[in-house]
Order: sequence, then structure tokens, then C-alpha cells
Amino acid sequence: MMNIPYTAQRRWASPLGTIWAARTAAGLAGLWFAEGQKDTPDTIDAPLSDDDALLQAVEAALADYWRDGTLAWDLSLDLHGTPFQREVWQALLKVPQGHTLSYRDLAERIGRPQAVRAVGAAVGRNPVSILVPCHRILGSNGSLTGYAGGLERKVALLRLEGVLAA
Repeated sequence: MMNIPYTAQRRWASPLGTIWAARTAAGLAGLWFAEGQKDTPDTIDAPLSDDDALLQAVEAALADYWRDGTLAWDLSLDLHGTPFQREVWQALLKVPQGHTLSYRDLAERIGRPQAVRAVGAAVGRNPVSILVPCHRILGSNGSLTGYAGGLERKVALLRLEGVLAA
């Protein structure tokens, strides 16, 4: 696992379980479900902070999202990964709310149509759940494949955004 210079972390309750967020001096670097999510850090060497303005803003943006399904935020991100992973994560940020893409579509959007499996692996390693919307990526036949936070959470997020019927 990469040595990320986290400066603060915070946890709070959400309708889908406890959220765990961490930041660096440059921005939000991690947002996970604290229980049942793959590839979360075991520990973060940064203080718990209930008064960190960025982490409070993340919590507020998600509170609005849980209330009405609208995900609006203007927060600095500090995404740590390989150049390829960061390219995929930047492409995820361009998938509009209420829409989905297949892994193949995403690979084509970044100009790497033969890299579908690599794109899938990068999507699966997304360090900022929900805000970097990896839940909007589906199998080529529209199937709900893969989500590090669990398929039940992926379904809940897509329902909240109006992609799936409730």
C-alpha cells in the first residue's frame, strides 16, 4: 500500500454504514465505507478530527446526497495511484449523475479500448467512493458487476440517483 501523507481523518454514520474519510494537505484522499469495503487502509496515521473544514464539507455534501440524491460538491481531491489509475479516476468524474457507462465505454473514453480489464481494476481501486462515482460503471450487458463497497451499496447508490427503480 502506498504511503500517503494523511493529515486528518473523520468517521460518521450514513444510511449505508459508517463513512471513513481521510485527507492530505492537498485535499480529500480517501472516502470509504468503514465496514465491508475492499482495499481500505488498516489504519491511518493521522489524527481524528471533528473540526477539519474539508472533512466537514464532505460530510455535508453527502448529507445532501442522502436526502435528495443530488451529489453536488466542490472539494479538492488528492488522488494517489498510478498515472493510469488517476487517468481512469478522472474519467469517472465526468460520468454525470443519473447515467452509467460500461467498463468498455470507459476504456474507450480514455482512448484505451483494449484495456477493459485494466480499467476495471483501476475502477475497483478508486480511493474516493461515491464522490468519484465508480458505482456508475456497469458490465457490458448492463449487469451490476463489482463494487468495492458491496453490490448492495452499489444498488442503493444507483437507486438514490434514479438509475434503478426503487
